[in-house]
Amino acid sequence: MRGFNKIIIAGNLTRDPEMRTTPSGAQVCRISLAVNRSYRGSDGNQVEQTSFFDCSAWGKVAEIFAQYLHKGDPLLVSGRMDQRSWEDQQTHQKRYAFEVSVEDFNFLSGGKGNDGGNYSAPAPAASEEVTPTEIPSDEEIDVSEIPF
Repeated sequence: MRGFNKIIIAGNLTRDPEMRTTPSGAQVCRISLAVNRSYRGSDGNQVEQTSFFDCSAWGKVAEIFAQYLHKGDPLLVSGRMDQRSWEDQQTHQKRYAFEVSVEDFNFLSGGKGNDGGNYSAPAPAASEEVTPTEIPSDEEIDVSEIPF
């Protein structure tokens, strides 16, 4: 049977995005989202709970995150849950961490530089080569050729 791995999270950034470049030249941006939940406990009192999710975005999405997001900004992401493992250098025990690999996202408020609307873009696979597209600024666009 083929599996299914999809996660959707809406929360607030706990810190500014961290942009890095891999040795192969790929851009990766790491963020952390805090998701708040409140419910009534068994004793009848209101309980507040916060969960934290580490997320990574690649390529153009990483550049957008680094440019437009800041600590505290609300964001909705969807993607797949990935697991990383490594051996702890001090205890020599195997450690595990889970991380959301962002595939789509929506700004939940008008961020800096955007018109206040939502923006969604698919994230390229980590192995995909991302190259920027340049549009010549002196090229005229004939609006009668636009199909909508």
